[in-house]
Amino acid sequence: MNKHITLAMGNGGEENNELIHKVFYKAFKNEILEKSEDAAVIHGGELAFSTDSFTVSPLFFPGGDIGKLAICGTCNDLAMMGAKPKYLTCSVIIEEGFPTRELEKIVRSMKKELKNNGAIVVSGDTKVVPRGSVDKIFINTTGIGEIQKKGISSNSISEDDVILVSRDIGRHGAAIFAAREGIDLSTSLKSDCASLTLQVQALIDADINITALRDATRGGVSAVLNEWAKQSNICIEVQEDSIPVSQEVYGICEILGFEAVNLANEGTFVLAIKKEDEVKALEVLHRFENSSNAVKIAVVTQQYKKRVVLLSSYGTKRFLETPTGELLPRIC
Repeated sequence: MNKHITLAMGNGGEENNELIHKVFYKAFKNEILEKSEDAAVIHGGELAFSTDSFTVSPLFFPGGDIGKLAICGTCNDLAMMGAKPKYLTCSVIIEEGFPTRELEKIVRSMKKELKNNGAIVVSGDTKVVPRGSVDKIFINTTGIGEIQKKGISSNSISEDDVILVSRDIGRHGAAIFAAREGIDLSTSLKSDCASLTLQVQALIDADINITALRDATRGGVSAVLNEWAKQSNICIEVQEDSIPVSQEVYGICEILGFEAVNLANEGTFVLAIKKEDEVKALEVLHRFENSSNAVKIAVVTQQYKKRVVLLSSYGTKRFLETPTGELLPRIC
C-alpha cells in the first residue's frame, strides 16, 4: 500500500478497500465488522448501527445540500439492512467565519429529512476550528435503527437471485461535478439525493424475498457489484444496455471520460432478490417517483467466481472492475 494517504483512497473503489482492510480492519478485526455490510447488525439481530461523515463540495448543489446528504446517507445505510431509522447523533466541525445563515439552512434540511425518515437526533457535538483548518463544514451522523426484516446480507447472494437497480444511475456524481466546475447545463440535472426508507419498507411489507440491499454511493454500481461478487463468491453477469442512464449523466461522462456505473449515487440502491419475486418487487418500486424506472440489470452465475461480467448488446463481454484512481473526490 502507498506510504502516504492519497485522494484515491477515499473514492469507494480499490484503493479505498485496500486502506480499510490493511489499516482499519487489521486493527479492529471482529466478527461483526468483517461482514462488511452497510450497517452493523447488533443486539441479537434486533438493531442496525451505522456511521458516516460528509465533506461534500460544494455544500449546496442541485437536489440537496450537505445537511440533507448527512441524514439520507446514514438513514439509507440503516434501511439497506432492513432497518427503520430511529435515533441519530450529529457531530459538526465548523470553520471560523462560516455564515450562521448557511448553517441554519443546512440544519433545516436535516430536520426535514429526519421527519421523512421518522427519526430524531438525540445527541451531538460541535467543534469550531480556526479559519483554514477545515473547509467550511464537515458533518458526521451516526444512526440506530430497528430491524424490520432479518437476514438481509451481501454475503448470502446465490444463483437463485436476480439483481435490480432502483433508478437511473450516476446522478449525484454528475451533478456535483457540474456544480463544482461551474458547468452551465441546459438541462435540469440534479442529484438523486433522497431517503430510501419508504421504498425498503414497502418491499418488506409486500413480503419480497430480499437477499441483499446496498445504496450505490462512492464507487457507484460497479463498486457494489464487485463487493457482492467477492463477499458471496459468485459471478454477476450484467446486461450493459439494461442499465438506466439519463442523457444528462451520459453527457457528463463523455466530458469526464468516466463510466456511469462508477459515478456516485445518493438515492439509488441495488437489490438482490429471489427470481420469483422480480415482477412483484418492480411493481412495488414503480409506485415511487424516484424509483419509477427500476429495472433488472443482472443475473447471478458461477461462471467466474468473485467477478462481475459486463455483457454488451453486440454479444461481447468484459470484466467490470472495481473503480480505481481519484474519480471525483468529496462527492459525499
